[in-house]
Amino acid sequence: MTTKQIKTEIQKLLDTVPENVLHDLLDYLKEAQKQTKDQAELTSHLRKIIHEDRELLEKLAQ
Repeated sequence: MTTKQIKTEIQKLLDTVPENVLHDLLDYLKEAQKQTKDQAELTSHLRKIIHEDRELLEKLAQ
């Protein structure tokens, strides 16, 4: 997916989410903008691990 396609998809979704979610997204984007490339990559990897191992993490939490 190209950058333009991603932005188009994001815009479509933004038009459908509640206002309180928009505030949360704005805060998230402001924080993401401050990250270095390495920090952003680390965050992305961590998000992927958590997503892939969600079931295992839930078991460990119990």
